[in-house]
Amino acid sequence: MPTESLLSEFPPVSTEQWERIIRENVKGAEYASRMIWHPEEGLAVKPYYRAEDLAGLQFMDATPGDFPYVRTARATADWRIREELDIADPEEANRAAGSAIAAGAEEVAFHRPRLDSSSDIALLLANLNEIPVHCAGLGRASVELLIERLKKRPHGAAVSTDLDSLADLDHSAEIVRNAPTGLRPFVIHADEFQERAAGAIEEVGFALSAGVDLVAAMQERGLGIDRVAGSLSFSFATGPEFFVQIAKLRAFRVVWAKAVESFDGTHPAGVTQIHARTANWNKTIYDPHVNILRATTEVISAILGGADSVSCAPFDECYKHPDENSRRLARNTQIVLKQEALLSRVADPLGGAYVIEVLTNSIASKAWKLFQELEASGGYQEARAAGVIASVLDRRRSSREQAVDFRRRVLTGTNRFADASEKALGRIDQALISSVPRAAKAFEVLRLRTEQFIRRTGNQPRILLAEIGDVKMRSARSQFAADFLACAGLPTTIRQFKEAEQIVDSGAALIVLCSSDAEYLPIVEKLIPVLKDRSAGANIVIAGNPDTAEQLRNLGVADFIHVRSNAVEVLTGIQRLIGIRD
Repeated sequence: MPTESLLSEFPPVSTEQWERIIRENVKGAEYASRMIWHPEEGLAVKPYYRAEDLAGLQFMDATPGDFPYVRTARATADWRIREELDIADPEEANRAAGSAIAAGAEEVAFHRPRLDSSSDIALLLANLNEIPVHCAGLGRASVELLIERLKKRPHGAAVSTDLDSLADLDHSAEIVRNAPTGLRPFVIHADEFQERAAGAIEEVGFALSAGVDLVAAMQERGLGIDRVAGSLSFSFATGPEFFVQIAKLRAFRVVWAKAVESFDGTHPAGVTQIHARTANWNKTIYDPHVNILRATTEVISAILGGADSVSCAPFDECYKHPDENSRRLARNTQIVLKQEALLSRVADPLGGAYVIEVLTNSIASKAWKLFQELEASGGYQEARAAGVIASVLDRRRSSREQAVDFRRRVLTGTNRFADASEKALGRIDQALISSVPRAAKAFEVLRLRTEQFIRRTGNQPRILLAEIGDVKMRSARSQFAADFLACAGLPTTIRQFKEAEQIVDSGAALIVLCSSDAEYLPIVEKLIPVLKDRSAGANIVIAGNPDTAEQLRNLGVADFIHVRSNAVEVLTGIQRLIGIRD
């Protein structure tokens, strides 16, 4: 059947018609709150997009390889699988690199290798001429040794280091002058902004501002834009907001290419090198295999966003030193996506998708505006020295932590859908879990406190979820309370009762009443006197937030569990009620 004939059965529907139907079902202010997603301040994602939303987007006609490289500078979506190795001894690190390459890695990052001499560098790079290599954590002397060694290497794959280009601008200029072709000595760590809760707009804007500060400083020292741009790469972390993370990398390529052009750089100089790594802040020590799922979506975001190389962190990295099995699993995540899912075949596979193109444009334009504001106030270094950057990041981190504490931002297996019986004490490195900021830490402190109490006393606190009254409400609230308490490692027992007095004989240390709001006051008025008569020491908590909360507290109710609770504060209080303390 011809396409025209098939489509003729479906008359066109205008945007006005769509909007009218939606607003007939979603009234007034509810439209914005229920239908428009705000992944971060400054971004709004509509419930649907149409071709008209792409009108005016300047880069829509660009193809892969075209300036401003929104669709990357490559003909395919292929990326390099980066293996990270934290081994000081250069010979041992080289052997580990060889094993990783044999197992599918395509790029190696050595973290803090010990390079005290030219021979150490020779050992580290042996048999790696065709493999891109990144060296992180090197001191100045080691970088200078590396430069001299690479000058003697006639050819080979690209090498990079992560020197802080803004720490000593005169030294950075000297490095650029001496660096051989193929060496990128500087990395701007936009990943640090993501880990400290920055949104995509801020990540792109701050990274752009830092890069422009370097270019301007190097030009003042007589270095050309093309050479400076070729000495620089950018590292981003990809977090859980799937579409936003994809658009973020696309947007950064656009604004960086435009910035290089504004310095009279050639279009090829505007091609940026982006490394992406799965985020650390959202990984958890409980239900840790969920980290594999998180990392998979984050790797896919990096791939679809057009990262040049990608690192997938081992799922157990947040609580112990990864073993070979977890490292292999992380590596194979990317290999499966490349070799089996075939995500490397097509450049910019989401190109033309309305939401991706609109998000890309929105992030790019708002990040450019942020960059201009920083420039007007003196640039990135001035803003950092004045505490402006830190102030923004601290505010964002506080907001993110609050969203986790109130369970508005879900960490599966930690602040929602937790397994109360799971134990972690025997498999974690306490020093390691304290060293990296993560959003789950407050809940993990609760869980570990419960574990330590049980290990120390041999007692499992008895918590009863007492279902009574309204059938529908009691069941819903007992399920909610069970999930809530499991986030502190507190298992519960659910029982149904017909009369309040029957609950007294449960022998529980904590009784959570699960009923309807209207029934709580009469239930508690009957229950509390009986508890006192029998000298039962149980504490009473209500599943809900009834209008009678003040009266219930006066009668002796200890606390309330509901969707607007600060879960960390409430669970900490409940632990104290039943004797669980550090």
